[in-house]
Amino acid sequence: MRQQGFGLIELLMGLTITGIVLHLVSPMFGEMIASSRREQAARSLASGINSARSEAIARNQNVMVHGINGDWGQGWRIILDVSGQGHDDSDNPLLIERRSGTRLPVFGNLYVRTSIRFSPLGEPVGGGFQSGTLHVCATREALSQYQVVLASSGRVSLRNDRVAQALCEGGSNQRADA
Repeated sequence: MRQQGFGLIELLMGLTITGIVLHLVSPMFGEMIASSRREQAARSLASGINSARSEAIARNQNVMVHGINGDWGQGWRIILDVSGQGHDDSDNPLLIERRSGTRLPVFGNLYVRTSIRFSPLGEPVGGGFQSGTLHVCATREALSQYQVVLASSGRVSLRNDRVAQALCEGGSNQRADA
């Protein structure tokens, strides 16, 4: 009588081949998940900035969006800037808060380093030419994979250019010239 099924050697060969394939595929799968998280963070940030601008126009008041604890990577808050002191005044009402579940390196250049304030007309206000770029950086490289760009008109755009970025170098080299 002939038995059907796999023998021990056949089973071990199958498991060995499966292990080799998984070993080769797992780094690519991990990078795909990390890239997806970076994209989600960039989209959330762009959406939050657009929401802050819309709130400023709808309420006809100054509204600020800022990184939690000054760090966009931790998440962001939208506040109604009644006092004009922004997030330094704890009495300013909180409108929306989004915390990041996975801490990603996000750095902004000069005017958007920690916060963005919108006027009742929906324009960025503060000192100087109010525009800038927030870079969602790769974890292990000085590479900006997604950029949230704020124009001086208040328009927000999302870009996905993989570019070398000095702001992404370990987070400590936060130069304002990028």
